[in-house]
Amino acid sequence: MKRSFVAVVTVACGLLASAVSFAASTGTSAVTLASSASVVLDILDAAVTLTPNATDYTNDYVEITGVSGLRVRLKTNSTTGCVLSVRCSDASPQIALVDLRVKTQTAAGAGRSLSSYAAITAANQALWSTGASQNTFLTVTTDIRVQNLFAYPDPIGAGVTNYTDNLTYTVVAQ
Repeated sequence: MKRSFVAVVTVACGLLASAVSFAASTGTSAVTLASSASVVLDILDAAVTLTPNATDYTNDYVEITGVSGLRVRLKTNSTTGCVLSVRCSDASPQIALVDLRVKTQTAAGAGRSLSSYAAITAANQALWSTGASQNTFLTVTTDIRVQNLFAYPDPIGAGVTNYTDNLTYTVVAQ
C-alpha cells in the first residue's frame, strides 16, 4: 500500500508539474519616446556670385531669383512650426547692408514669408515660417539683390573686384 500511495503521489506530482510547466503567463512593458521639438537646417548653396551686365548697371541693381537663388532646406517636428531667419553678421561687410536685399518666393507653411525685398541686417530677420510641423525636408530659396552698383568700384584692367558678405541662416522651433 505504501508503494501504491507513493506511485499515486508521484504520478499526481508529475501531472501537476507538467500542467504548471505548460501554463502561460503574460505581462506588459511600456516603450516611451520622450520627443522634444527639434529642427534641422541644411545649407544647399554655400556661395553665389552675382555678375552685373550692362542692363544691370542701367537698372543700378543685379539680382538672382527663383532656382538661381540661395537654397536651404529644413524640417521640424515642432507642432507649432519653426522660423527661418537670415542675417549678415560680418564685422565689416563689403557690400553695404542697405544695398544687400533678400526675399523669398517660397510659400509660407501656415506662417509668413518675406515676399518683397528688404535690406539685410546684422540681427536675425524672419525670412520664412510655418505654424505647423514640417516632417519632411522643405527647400526655401532666398532671392538676392544688390543695388547701388556704382558704389562698388573696379579699377580699369584685367579681372574684377569682388565684394563679399556672408549670410547666416538660423532656424528655431517656435
